[in-house]
Amino acid sequence: MARVALVRSDTFRRTKEGTNEESTSPRTSQEMKVQPRSGGVAALFRQHPVLTYYALVFAISWGLCLIALGPAAFVGVTPISNSQMSFAYAAILGPLVAGVVTTLLISGRLGLRDLRTRLFRWNVGIRWYAVALLTAPVLTMALLLALSLASPAFTPVIFTARHKATLLVTGIAIGLVVPFFEETGWTGFVIPQFRQRRGIISTGVIVGLLWGLWHLPIFSSSASSSTLVSPALYLAVLLFSWLVPYRVLMVWVYDKTKSLLLAMAMHLAIDFDVVVLIPHDPEVALTFDLVFAAALWLLVGVVVMHRRASEE
Repeated sequence: MARVALVRSDTFRRTKEGTNEESTSPRTSQEMKVQPRSGGVAALFRQHPVLTYYALVFAISWGLCLIALGPAAFVGVTPISNSQMSFAYAAILGPLVAGVVTTLLISGRLGLRDLRTRLFRWNVGIRWYAVALLTAPVLTMALLLALSLASPAFTPVIFTARHKATLLVTGIAIGLVVPFFEETGWTGFVIPQFRQRRGIISTGVIVGLLWGLWHLPIFSSSASSSTLVSPALYLAVLLFSWLVPYRVLMVWVYDKTKSLLLAMAMHLAIDFDVVVLIPHDPEVALTFDLVFAAALWLLVGVVVMHRRASEE
């Protein structure tokens, strides 16, 4: 959501896996369902934890967006103003509230303790911190510098910003706040649930697609104002281009570390990227999104090949 606050203020932006590709992760205490203590709606929710989670996420987040933006801006008919966007940031409460509520429903207090343990799991090795914090900014900077040789419009924002300190502080602040609210739900609850029966790639693709869709009310206004490509194509790029492969990489890092803290750090890095590095012009950002997505999918391919080689 960080890009929207800066980029859109004016125009308002399973594949079948091989059976030997990867194995599902071992179950942790957070992933083990408690036996239903009663019947009715609560028991039904416990039987369908993922559906319950997503129903809560979209109801809370989209509901808050509808209140903050109004029906016209929600569906992209009118632009989103800065004041409306400030209120729309309340939508990040959705993943947090849904993650905590569904954890309580499925695993009770034991689940909350496990969630806290994973949140503060920091001793995972320096290389994983490097992967989480540097993948996005290093790749982004390299791509932007290469593209800037063809057009100065791709020059990283920090290079041309008049108030560099303010930009850096804004990027860090957004990176510290937004990932906590989002990843408590995405990585704290729903990814472990998917990993009980799906591999890393399919988990990342499914969660990534739904993660992108979750941003729909914020990006719809940007797409409707597109003059470069059709609004539908523009919206698809905004929602599903790089968010999906980046989520696959996030699932891989979490699978290796079981650290919710590290997932938040990796989310921080991409939010910082969006604010501090990626140009805010919609047409430039659209082109960069496609290039960035291709580069991320190449990284996913490298990870898959490395995993297969290490298993042989």
